[in-house]
Amino acid sequence: MVEAGYDYCKWLNLNTLVNNLLIYSQELVEIKYFTSRVSNNPDKQKRQTSYIEALESVGVKVYFGHYQSSTVECVRCGNIWKTYNEKMTDVNIATQMIMDAYNDRYDMAMLI
Repeated sequence: MVEAGYDYCKWLNLNTLVNNLLIYSQELVEIKYFTSRVSNNPDKQKRQTSYIEALESVGVKVYFGHYQSSTVECVRCGNIWKTYNEKMTDVNIATQMIMDAYNDRYDMAMLI
């Protein structure tokens, strides 16, 4: 479906992906999606928000880190520009996996 300038066919359906990876004796308990909100590009923000809303509409639990800005200076020309790095996503993943293991929420977890 390519309407209003968006190619929704490129969106990854996490539910379908995970269910296709399960074997007959396994049951999907929950899907958790970890990301950070894009803050430096309005077009990317809009696409990301749409994707996150689509994930949440099918029961995917979304966890957010954050973007941290910093500046980089070219040692050759002295030009300075701003960069953004995603922070806390890896920590959020590890924390949720440990908490869920401690609470006996799974026998097997998939990290994709």
